[in-house]
Amino acid sequence: MTIHRPGLPGDLPPGQVLWARWALLAAVGATTAEESRKSGYRTGRWIDDEGLHYDDCGCTWWTMSRLGEGRFVLYGEDESSGVKWHEPPIDMLAGGPDWLPYEELRDRLEGYELGCVYWYENGAWARASYPDDLGDDGLDCGMSGFVHRDRILGELSEYVDGTADGPSADTLLADAEAHRLDPARLLERLLPTNPDDEPLDLPAVARALALAALTPHGLPSGSRRP
Repeated sequence: MTIHRPGLPGDLPPGQVLWARWALLAAVGATTAEESRKSGYRTGRWIDDEGLHYDDCGCTWWTMSRLGEGRFVLYGEDESSGVKWHEPPIDMLAGGPDWLPYEELRDRLEGYELGCVYWYENGAWARASYPDDLGDDGLDCGMSGFVHRDRILGELSEYVDGTADGPSADTLLADAEAHRLDPARLLERLLPTNPDDEPLDLPAVARALALAALTPHGLPSGSRRP
């Protein structure tokens, strides 16, 4: 899947799929030590009561929140974005639905921390209109690691024991994308250590999976509601 510069709503996979891919990688890398850190002091990928986060402690940060059944908001910034510096100014919230977390988004805007905002409902992504001379909104550099399924599968495969009988990494990813994942099946398929040869923190992984709610049983426990 190609992500244009600037991004187009159709560049993103369905909200439930994007959530599942991001959440799965956040979950397998979860640790008890990192859970105690506030979002402003964390890096990497994680899930908490606000939703999913990605921060490389440098040039990119992103948040995705689920705001009721079938509704998501994706916002963040990559250093490649020219939105907040554009003249005349671009209203990133123009046309946004009334259920967006406007207080959070406006705080980010006032602090010049926001590069783009996308929202999802009724099976489609949307964003504010951009002027024709905008070169990039950061979506490609920021989200390509979650949009391209092969990248997700490659990383997930580093956590899954492919030598034992059971579902493959591809099957586990497909189950997550369809929100029919059995957390127990995933946990029993994980290797004892992560790609850095550090022991996996299975209790933290289980808690992250519970927050992600990649099962047929409804909203994640920490989902915001409109």
